Amino acid sequence: MSETPTQEPRFTTQVGDTRITVLGTAHVSRASADAVQELIRSRDFDAVAVELCPSRHNALVRPDDLARMDLFQVLRQGKVPMVTASLALGAYQQRLAEQFGIEPGAEMRVAIHEAQADHLPVLLIDREVGTTLKRCYRNVPWWQRFSLFGGLLAGVMSKEKVSEEEIERLKEGDILESTFTQFAQESQSLYEPLIAERDRYMAARLRQEASRGGYRHILAVVGAGHMKGIQADLQAPCTDSPQAVIEALDREPPAARWPKVLPWVVVALILTGFAIGFYRNPELGWQLVLDWVLINGGLAAAGALIAAAHPLTVLSAALAAPLTSLNPTIGVGFVTAAVETWVRKPNVGDFARLKKDTTHLGGWWSNRVSRILLVFLFTTLGSAIGTYVAGFRIFDRLIG
Repeated sequence: MSETPTQEPRFTTQVGDTRITVLGTAHVSRASADAVQELIRSRDFDAVAVELCPSRHNALVRPDDLARMDLFQVLRQGKVPMVTASLALGAYQQRLAEQFGIEPGAEMRVAIHEAQADHLPVLLIDREVGTTLKRCYRNVPWWQRFSLFGGLLAGVMSKEKVSEEEIERLKEGDILESTFTQFAQESQSLYEPLIAERDRYMAARLRQEASRGGYRHILAVVGAGHMKGIQADLQAPCTDSPQAVIEALDREPPAARWPKVLPWVVVALILTGFAIGFYRNPELGWQLVLDWVLINGGLAAAGALIAAAHPLTVLSAALAAPLTSLNPTIGVGFVTAAVETWVRKPNVGDFARLKKDTTHLGGWWSNRVSRILLVFLFTTLGSAIGTYVAGFRIFDRLIG
């Protein structure tokens, strides 16, 4: 292979009749983008593989698709947390990218552009991001999920600058992947689906392409944190077929049953409390109902206020929360987000600015699209807290 002056980490290995060179990059590094361009222009490769899944590839080459997002569809399908997390992750990378004057994922854009210019096939080797996030969510204990959410918010809110030299040094370590890096290093339950599984997945995809594509030499562009795992998998004896590995890692783990059962148990306990209260004394029964309405509705309304929702949305939170909390099939977040969308309908400009606005904290509140997501999340959280606070209050009155 032609020698290049790049210092980016890389290795070359043989898989059957195909040589595979894996280049490690930083997702906000000018040096990484330059290295990718340099290697592809060396004309030593007949295919370029990138650490992208179809969804991320589409978001990279068609960024305007975000402006065509159907908010009601997002609400109906329960994808608000996923969309919010994706925006927050993108905001964190975008903030770093603006600091260094380079677009996030620039090395992937360069890889795609240079490959297409040289008429080389572009191979998408990463697992679907939605599958990865679901496997992360299911694999992490519930108490750690709050830490992840807090870390994600901290990444968006932090104004601390990171030196470009520090980012270059980080590439020498094992992990440089996302905002969740620090948690992945400390938690095996998160490291496995976020890093290790994707190492195996990308190695299997490279084996698959090598066996069926008839390529002479593939250049794989991946985050530097994946290099060690991919190298170990590619150079280890292959016991399972690549397809079997891919199918196993694409499988979504079954959801735990208790999160679906618990809300109904809570509803049954609350209704039982009301029944006991009215049986003892109608005045006590109505006092319990009032506690429920004021606490549950009040905290949901507080969530709407924190999200800077329209007054009508705040009122809808206060009225809907006590009712929706007794019917787990519909959440107050859906009601309040729908009301906010109706009274403050986002315009084309809001969608167009969404990616930029969410790079700073105030933008989440000023942009009507992201504010609707915040209304959904904060009113849902307020009502959830209110359910348990009111429940304990009812229990306290009954035994008092």
